[in-house]
Amino acid sequence: MMMSSRTFFRISACAVALALSATAHFSFAQADDQNSSSSSSKPSGKSGGKAGQSSSSTAPTFSQEKAPSLVDPAGPAISLVPSETLFTMAATLNACGYDEGLAESDPIRQRLRDEVNQALASNEDARAKRDKVCLYIAQHRMTGTEKDVSQYISLALYLTPPPELETSVELPEMPPDSTQVVEVLPFLRDFAAAVDLHGIWLTNRRTYDETVNRLHEAMTKMILSTNYYLKMPASTYDGRRFLVVVEPQLSPRTINARVYGADYVVVVSPVNGAIRMVDVRHTYLHYMIEPLLYQRSTAMDRFLPILREVRDAPLEYRFRADIVELTIECLIKAVETRTMDTGIPPYVAPADEKRSDFERVERERNAVQQKMEQVRQAHLRHEMAQGFVLTQYFYEQMVQFEKDPASLKDTIGELVYSMDVDHEQHRARAVTFDQQADQDVLRRTAPRKLAGLDLAEARLAAGDYATASALARSALVATGTSTYQAADAGRANFILARAAILTGHPDEALSGFEKAAATAKETRILAWSHIYLGRMMDLDCKRDEAMSQYKAALAVRDGQQDTRLAAERGVKAAYSVKGHTCDADGDSDDPDTKPDTKPDTKPGPASSPN
Repeated sequence: MMMSSRTFFRISACAVALALSATAHFSFAQADDQNSSSSSSKPSGKSGGKAGQSSSSTAPTFSQEKAPSLVDPAGPAISLVPSETLFTMAATLNACGYDEGLAESDPIRQRLRDEVNQALASNEDARAKRDKVCLYIAQHRMTGTEKDVSQYISLALYLTPPPELETSVELPEMPPDSTQVVEVLPFLRDFAAAVDLHGIWLTNRRTYDETVNRLHEAMTKMILSTNYYLKMPASTYDGRRFLVVVEPQLSPRTINARVYGADYVVVVSPVNGAIRMVDVRHTYLHYMIEPLLYQRSTAMDRFLPILREVRDAPLEYRFRADIVELTIECLIKAVETRTMDTGIPPYVAPADEKRSDFERVERERNAVQQKMEQVRQAHLRHEMAQGFVLTQYFYEQMVQFEKDPASLKDTIGELVYSMDVDHEQHRARAVTFDQQADQDVLRRTAPRKLAGLDLAEARLAAGDYATASALARSALVATGTSTYQAADAGRANFILARAAILTGHPDEALSGFEKAAATAKETRILAWSHIYLGRMMDLDCKRDEAMSQYKAALAVRDGQQDTRLAAERGVKAAYSVKGHTCDADGDSDDPDTKPDTKPDTKPGPASSPN
């Protein structure tokens, strides 16, 4: 489909305005990969955990917050489970543009999104219900990070199973972050019923169970090895529970860990059938160690001078203000350092070892152990520099603990009462603190390496249109392979079209948007392809065709407010930019009326998508 020179001038001269959001944001609550916020709802005192923990001499008090609905009072102390309620909430977030970690997620996440999109495509009422719940979610974004998603996870943990989806306890007994979005429930129920999320759950329940079964062995190994080191039997049950909930529709980059009263809950999303067990173990160590130290919080009042030494450390406020919190974290970090994987294979004595080889074997074994200890010491120094200044004390005590048959439960009193506070205060004073804090274990995320179409989007945003186009074309070639998702063809064409309009190639842009509209599976890409086509038709003074494109965008119903507003504005009035006109004189094909200026094909600053 070729354009006249008049059309080319109109579009290329307005390329910048038309491209508008060529690098538009197409996801919900995306946190920066290198600065992802914590998804843990554990602020000072832990979210709904031990309330009123302070450095006073009074014993710690427990909040009246009740257990999450997933906790079975008659169930085991430690469990690994899926949850239909959390599935329903996660499916809703995904339907509303929650794409964080999508590229790394297990394939079931995309399959579930496709099933929901298929149900939406054939049901106008479902799309209307989706729009309402998505509007609520859009209006309650506060931080633009995973914390926005975290509040919905907290709420889901306190809901009754579908279809009721009612709060399982009174609002004052729920975590504070969950009550901020509790008004979403009527919209959530309507959307879940309209799309039949319960039916989708039933058809995919077997996959969830298989995922849980695959994780069971690694989880059991972690629990047993941790209890073995602490010398505390796994069968010990004191009314507290440790619950790991598996939900593949959430981002695998973050661990959602929460402490609700006496119950510890970790929400995880697997990648290739595995989860970040080191982060789950960190929460499990809190589950095992916290009660032992909270029982002795009064005795830790004498540790208070330590807090003066960490005022300049890059610690969270709760660690700088609460000596019990700091002590707990230091002991846990000491245990983790003593048991860490140093990356050095353990020494294995030769099978044909002889008595005459004893000295050599011992020398080689000691050399390996020294290398391991060097790695642990380097890690220990780092934790001290981060401000966890009691870690070295507990590390030294753990060395002795490992040689003693007594359990940590029997030893913890001696660890607390025998500490030489003056010595530890002087040791803390000698530490040179880091300028910046590490991310907490529960929010540790490695920077994601961009590749494929993700990298193409990034290069397009950076103005490297040639590289973005090359990557998109490579993706189109790859659509013929069995390992590549054909659905990405729509996204690749969408990138090519935006790059084309930014570089002053309207024919290529028009073709690209048409292909994107024909092949896109993601509703957002499909809707915006129609919006871009409508604007191109408006700039070509083809109002009727433009109206058809805007209405097609509205019919897609991607649930996003900016999409709806852009399409509605296109229906109400023709898209135009400064200097553009569709008057009779401007539409003339008479050579005498054509401008004698060459088209300006250089891209400029992007305009607002709205």
